[in-house]
Amino acid sequence: MSGYDSSDEDDDVVLLVCVMDSVIRKIRRQSRIPKHVSAFSGHEKMCELITGHEGLMLEHIRMNRDCFHRLVTLFTVQNRLQETHTLTVQEQLMMFLTMVAHGDSNRRTSYEWKHSGETVSRYMDTISSHLVQLASRFIVPPDFNDVSTVIAENRRFYPYFQGCVGAIDGTHIPCVVDADVAAAYRNRKGFTSQNVMAVVDFEMKFTYLVAGWEGSCHDARVLNVATSNPAFMFPHAPEGKYYLVDAGYKNKPGFLAPFRGQNYHLHDRSREDGDRRKEMFNYRHASLRNVIERIFGVWKSRFRILRGIPRYPLEKQRNIVIALRGFL
Repeated sequence: MSGYDSSDEDDDVVLLVCVMDSVIRKIRRQSRIPKHVSAFSGHEKMCELITGHEGLMLEHIRMNRDCFHRLVTLFTVQNRLQETHTLTVQEQLMMFLTMVAHGDSNRRTSYEWKHSGETVSRYMDTISSHLVQLASRFIVPPDFNDVSTVIAENRRFYPYFQGCVGAIDGTHIPCVVDADVAAAYRNRKGFTSQNVMAVVDFEMKFTYLVAGWEGSCHDARVLNVATSNPAFMFPHAPEGKYYLVDAGYKNKPGFLAPFRGQNYHLHDRSREDGDRRKEMFNYRHASLRNVIERIFGVWKSRFRILRGIPRYPLEKQRNIVIALRGFL
């Protein structure tokens, strides 16, 4: 036999495999299909929305053209966003607004706007953080000296509620958390959420909001901490003024709850038992306080991401909620 042994044969096999691997890689590079092949780039999509029908822009970003341009100017003048070689400030903001308006995932937004998932996630984080910092520009505490026209011009409410400056309630925003803290964030309905407490006026505007509390936390506890801790900067009502709260809160100075043990809603008033005067008060209390239920409904319908925020870090999920409180 010749001097050709098994080690030489192994070397030949390894060489053949390396050659074949190199050929396959070259073929793949030559036949690679681009991931983003749509006829419209993200910039062209933005231009189409800005120059197109006003209703199309409202549908996509829940904001009219004038409001959007003012937002762009604010971020540009304050140097909060800078134009890059691939993204204008307008496109950065529009990509963010589209994502929160429709609740799109990072992957879908990446496909729609023709940018990497890392780019989408980075601007989602950056813009929501800046909007949290700009909260005082969008959220104004109630004017304690004026009586709302909703009360002053309605005989059912005036003069009985002339000292009322707003309504308070909590709502749950679904969130995604790690397994080790899931129990704390699981609410009484069985899903994990963050408890969000809001104060609204009767013109359907937020005047205060605190987010990030565990879903298992009671609404009354959130209010107690917010009002007792100066760091939360709660807008306390002066003497003679008050907020409307539901029966889950304590009735005390500055906060007016309904009578307990009495009918509260309209369909309950046909019952024979109960004090009619207290029932009438409760019914009008419920009618006026209903503004906060309506604003929660509008808020969640306008920004569908609030119905299920993607798997972001908890701090980022909280920032998204706070960032969107000023766009009503």
